[in-house]
Amino acid sequence: MRPIEPFVYILANRKQGALYTGATSDLIKRIHQHRGASTAGFAVDHGTNRLVWFEQHETMDTAIQREKRIKKWNRLWKIKLIEDQNPDWRDLALDFGFEPLPSLRVTE
Repeated sequence: MRPIEPFVYILANRKQGALYTGATSDLIKRIHQHRGASTAGFAVDHGTNRLVWFEQHETMDTAIQREKRIKKWNRLWKIKLIEDQNPDWRDLALDFGFEPLPSLRVTE
């Protein structure tokens, strides 16, 4: 059994697109779930499957507290949080060995 590794994370469907904030004890497994669209809800409905920000915590309690705080933030604060660490909105899941997702181009 793998040890519990609490994380808070933010997924996006594209740069400055829809955002999903979550907490998990197994980030890799959770990314697999999001990419496989195996759980119904906001993330599947909005295609938020690109990992754009994450933060590790000592305990699940602190991760859940942080997740709840971030969920209450306004959108601009969440964007700043992401862009402070990931200004290009790169899919950080690639660093964990995930395959690149198809690029989404926004048409004007």
